[in-house]
Amino acid sequence: MAEAGAAVSRPPPPLYFSLGEMEESCSTAPPDKDKAGKTHFRIIRFIMEAGVKLGMQSIPIATACTVYHKFFHETALDAYDPYLVAMSAIYLAGKVEEQHLRTRDIINVCHRYLNPGSDPLEVDTKFWELRDSIVQCELLMLRLLQFRVSFIHPHKYLLHYLVSLKNWMNRHSWERTPIATASWALLRDSYHGDICLRYEAQHIAVAVLYFALQCYGVDVPGNESAETQWWKVFSEDITKETIDSIVSELIHIYTMDTEIP
Repeated sequence: MAEAGAAVSRPPPPLYFSLGEMEESCSTAPPDKDKAGKTHFRIIRFIMEAGVKLGMQSIPIATACTVYHKFFHETALDAYDPYLVAMSAIYLAGKVEEQHLRTRDIINVCHRYLNPGSDPLEVDTKFWELRDSIVQCELLMLRLLQFRVSFIHPHKYLLHYLVSLKNWMNRHSWERTPIATASWALLRDSYHGDICLRYEAQHIAVAVLYFALQCYGVDVPGNESAETQWWKVFSEDITKETIDSIVSELIHIYTMDTEIP
């Protein structure tokens, strides 16, 4: 692969180059907050699906989503191509979480996602422009975020809480309801919004577990008679209001999903 081919002659790239085949509706974001939320939803779905095809693990994908959300918390959505930002977020997350990805693989997977059935891009001027744009956008993201791109994700907390709750509950009750599977799915889907930026990782982990239990109508044994609620045992500083707020935002995410083609 000629990714590092210094001998290849190519013109200086524009700083924010976008694929010509990208959806025009996403090149500029509408000012409406709800429409902007739907744009972010689509881009996060793009990051997740591209991440899976690239073989990324759950933590690097979560980091890519968080970097994307954090970037657009610092700047206007219509200032940059969100797909280019997403590709750079994937590239940066691979470095942060030590799951390095080749830029050519990122470009080909993202190009195929946006242009189903198309052939991989040739290593020509267009390819080098996009590659250099991804790298330059990565540098811009690092400067804008002041190089603070390492995050504490809820995953390790949720894993600990699930193990503790499994040992706490009746084995048959636990096995016949997919609480763990639902909790992980809720956590993954939470990244479609900016929950990851506005709540502590422990609180998100507790909230998705609480929501999963509610969805299946499962009660934690002894919780009603206990002096301390089970979720308070897991996180001393969490409140019922915080849990309800996170659950409400998760419901909003799923409602948005039904409105997006």
